[in-house]
Amino acid sequence: MSKTTLAFIAGISAATGAAATAAIYSSRQERKAPISASTVPSPNPTVPHVPERTIPQYPSRDLVAPVNPSGLFQYGFPGPVNDLHPTPSTTSAFDRRTRNPVWVAEHITAESLSMRGGDRRHSFFVEDTEVPSKFRAKLHDYFRSGYDRGHQVPAADAKWSQEAMNSTFLLTNMCPQVGDGFNRDYWAHLEDFCRRLTNYFPSVRIVTGPLYLPRKDPEDGKWRVSYEVIGNPPNVAVPTHFYKVIFAEDGKPGGDVSLAAFVLPNAPIANDKPLTNFEVPIEAVERASGLEFASKLPAQRRRRLCGNVTCALVVREYADRQKDLAGKQFVKKEMIATKTKTGDDPVGQGQ
Repeated sequence: MSKTTLAFIAGISAATGAAATAAIYSSRQERKAPISASTVPSPNPTVPHVPERTIPQYPSRDLVAPVNPSGLFQYGFPGPVNDLHPTPSTTSAFDRRTRNPVWVAEHITAESLSMRGGDRRHSFFVEDTEVPSKFRAKLHDYFRSGYDRGHQVPAADAKWSQEAMNSTFLLTNMCPQVGDGFNRDYWAHLEDFCRRLTNYFPSVRIVTGPLYLPRKDPEDGKWRVSYEVIGNPPNVAVPTHFYKVIFAEDGKPGGDVSLAAFVLPNAPIANDKPLTNFEVPIEAVERASGLEFASKLPAQRRRRLCGNVTCALVVREYADRQKDLAGKQFVKKEMIATKTKTGDDPVGQGQ
C-alpha cells in the first residue's frame, strides 16, 4: 500500500510478524455507476421536493420534562474515567477497561539525557496505587504470561533522577509486549532513535501508547478486532500494535515542529526492516486511537520529521548489550577485588 493511500486511511491493520504495518478502516472512494442510455439525465430533470428538516434544540425552552436522566449523577458518575497521572518523568492517561495506558507523554533534551541521577538497579516494577485496585494492572497479571512488562516511556529517558526513573516502572507505564524481537530489540532501537533526535533538536516530545486494530478474517473476509487478555482473572489486554508520535521542536517561540508517527505490530520485527516502513500519517493514528495530538499546532509550523532527518535505526543486538553489561559488572568486581587485596579500599570502608 502506497504512502498516498495511507493518507486516506482511518486506522491501521495488523501485520504478520515483522511485515510492515498496513493501514485499514477508512474513507473508501465511492464507486461511480457506469452511465448507460437508461441513466443519462434528461435535459430538464424534475427535482423532487425534499421537505426541510427541523433540527431540534435540546433542551427546548418550552419543554417541561417529567423526568431527569441526569439525576443518576447523585449516586456517582459512571464514566468512562481516564485517570490522568502526572509524574516527574511522564504524564499519562489510563484506560480502566484494558488496564493499559491510553497514552503516555514524555519530554527529553540533550541536557536531561546527559544527567546521571538515577540507577536502574534501584528501580522496581510497582502497581500504581493512584488507580483503584479493581481497575489497575497488577504484578501477578504478568507472571508467566509470556509477555514483557513493556515500558511506554523507557527508563533510559529518565536517568536525571532516581525518582524520575522510578516513576517509569509504574504499571500505568506498561503494556504487555512481545519480548524477543520486539521489546528487547526493534522497539528498543526505536527508543534509541528518539533519544538521538536530541542531537538535532533542542526539545523532543514523544507520545506512546497501545492500539487494538482489526485484521481481516481470511475465511469470510470480514474485519474483526481480536486480542489476548492476560492475568488471573484475565483482564489486562495485549495490544495488537503500538504507536509513537514525535514532536521535535526547534526551540524558537512559535517555531517549527517536526512531526512523525510510527505504528508497529506487537510482534517480532526483523532488525533490517527500515523504520520508514512503519511511518504513517498522524491522522491515521488519531482515527485508530480516538485521540488528537496536534489540534492546536498550525499547519504553517508543521514539518515532516523524516524529511528533515534520516529516520533510521542504529541496531545493536540485545545479546550484545547484555554481554556488555555483564562485562562491565565483571570489571567492576575485579576492580573491587584488586583494591581490597592492595589495601586501597579495605572491606567495610568506601562501600
